[in-house]
Amino acid sequence: MKVLDLQCVQRHSFEGWFASEDDFQAQLALGLVECPLCSERNVQKLPSAPRLNLGAFAAAQAAQPVPAHGGSAQVGAAASDASPDKNALVPVTPEAASSPHKAASFAEQAAFLAALRHVIKHTEDVGERFADEARRIHYGDAEARNIRGQASVREAVELMEEGIEVMPLPMPAALKETLQ
Repeated sequence: MKVLDLQCVQRHSFEGWFASEDDFQAQLALGLVECPLCSERNVQKLPSAPRLNLGAFAAAQAAQPVPAHGGSAQVGAAASDASPDKNALVPVTPEAASSPHKAASFAEQAAFLAALRHVIKHTEDVGERFADEARRIHYGDAEARNIRGQASVREAVELMEEGIEVMPLPMPAALKETLQ
């Protein structure tokens, strides 16, 4: 199983799990890989740091004597060698694997999705009847309640001109179904 860091052209970052690199490339070519936030199918693979199981390496490092002068040995390279061994193992920490920008991006995306889930939970979906139902509520012909649905740009402008408050709400495909 390969876990890949992906990003759409809108700069939304997300993970994708694939059986292999070939499986990822095949799904990408068929347009099956899409951003869970905006449904964009123009997706690219980001560089990512692999998780390395360094248990045996750490045990070997712990068994080595500490230098007598009180200094510290270089991790993953010979302490006395001026040029590190290109085949030496260097531990990859979670902090090194993800940048602050990536963490902020994930936090912003999580906050956005949480807000959308809150709206979905506390509103009634009236679908294509949104403009008609908003008018009925506004003019007292239907009970006052929070609704959501679809309206054209023209319908939304007409509602605003009538003094009916509306707000466009982008609905990612990920929220239309149960997430797996």
